[in-house]
Amino acid sequence: MPAGPVPGTLAQKRFLGAANDPEARVVLLGAPLDVTVSFRPGTRFGPARIRDVSDGLEEYSPALGRELSETPFFDAGDLDLPFGDAGTALERIERALARLTACGRLPVVLGGEHLLTLAAVRAAAQTYPDLAVIQFDAHADLRDDYQGLHRSHATVMRRVGEVVGFERVFQLGIRSGTREEFAFGRERTRFFPMRVLDALDDVVAAVGDGPVYLTVDIDVVDPGFAPGTGTPEPGGISPAELFSALYRLRDLRIVGMDVVEVCPPQDAGDITAMLAAKLVREAILCFGSGRA
Repeated sequence: MPAGPVPGTLAQKRFLGAANDPEARVVLLGAPLDVTVSFRPGTRFGPARIRDVSDGLEEYSPALGRELSETPFFDAGDLDLPFGDAGTALERIERALARLTACGRLPVVLGGEHLLTLAAVRAAAQTYPDLAVIQFDAHADLRDDYQGLHRSHATVMRRVGEVVGFERVFQLGIRSGTREEFAFGRERTRFFPMRVLDALDDVVAAVGDGPVYLTVDIDVVDPGFAPGTGTPEPGGISPAELFSALYRLRDLRIVGMDVVEVCPPQDAGDITAMLAAKLVREAILCFGSGRA
């Protein structure tokens, strides 16, 4: 069912290879949320910078043997989010994404801080009540509250688990958190601390043919490769490992995804934004022809 353009968006420079077709199945959407960031702010500039540097890439992926013209996608621009009002921003993100998901379209969200994933998962769960969530991240994000906030980039996966069920939350690459978060993760979620590639066989088997939302916090990558993020954590994976992990998910039923926590003011030579842009290109090619 066609959905048309996404209401409440602002015109932006388009991502590399975007088609001028509002009815395309894959929809790229910016969510420049930057409200609860607790260390280094600036994620609201992430979507625009990812688009800007995408021009430095080719449309063809040698790893996948495909190019963007074979998987048409529409870049809807950025949602118009109020700065400083997390509640209203989350409502706008959820409303826009629920409309897309209900039409069988695949939203790819550019962040923005990680809290936006809560709205995205809520939206997807309206259409897919058996939704599973796969998280690539340096941080567990399982606190019940942080700095007095129930909804925060540091609590987002706790809130996501309350939406889909903690047994449906798969957490990979985690290498930072409180003692309590690690205990909670080991007891309640599908928790794979400090593991990514070697955990994916178990994850893929557990997810099976069910619908999956994928969230990629760019800080899962070591800050030597991705310094432009708000809460860098040493000891992460390499970009090559991240791409290998993405390709391992190629046959899953991905119904939505995001790339979050790119923080251009902290970047060096745009290497983090470029990594995110390539990740988006590969994700569109991996999942854009998949099942709704």
